[in-house]
Amino acid sequence: MANNVSKLKIYSYPDADRKTADDNMEVLVNPESYSQKISVKFSEKQAPGTTAKMPKFSKMEPQKLDFELLFDSTGVVNGVRDEANGVEADLSRFKKLVLEYKGDQHRPRFLSIYWGTLKFDCCLESLDITYKLFRPDGLPLRALAKAGFIGSMDDTKRVSKENASSPDLTHIRTVMEGDSLPLMSFRIYGDPKYYIEVAKANGLNGFRDLKTGSRIVFPPIRK
Repeated sequence: MANNVSKLKIYSYPDADRKTADDNMEVLVNPESYSQKISVKFSEKQAPGTTAKMPKFSKMEPQKLDFELLFDSTGVVNGVRDEANGVEADLSRFKKLVLEYKGDQHRPRFLSIYWGTLKFDCCLESLDITYKLFRPDGLPLRALAKAGFIGSMDDTKRVSKENASSPDLTHIRTVMEGDSLPLMSFRIYGDPKYYIEVAKANGLNGFRDLKTGSRIVFPPIRK
């Protein structure tokens, strides 16, 4: 069964389009866990003397991914013992994979991380290495690398993704249980006030005239 365990893999690319990987690495041991951070920024501008108002969407920050990787040369983990060289060779290969500059790209590498259902296009943002076990002469035999990655997408993919939810395009959505026209308008336009225009475009008598399973057209609008 152990041979069927899916290992986390990191692919390294010279370009942001990530068409052809020129290096990759499979981890020794899968992380015990990983954390994802998603940040949404809202505008905090508000007229003096006014009370709280609906926050206005500003932007989505790049997602972040953090996990720890174990490097070990004692043979305890995978039965392969290499105390003569320690973990320095494996750590050097890892750092080369995620950091090395190549050609005229004066920046760290473009990466893709795969593990199970996880697929994350990113770049390395931080790397903290803690050495845990040593030979008598000080050569490190075990290390724990805490790696932080920040989402990275080439411009073509980014524009395509943004246009998929752009308020300047026509959208069609299926009404789900619990949906309301103001709520659906907020999802598309970032503001619920456009529900009246949506109701008119769909021939609805009112914003409550919704049926679960029906399809609603959201036309382009001018803000």
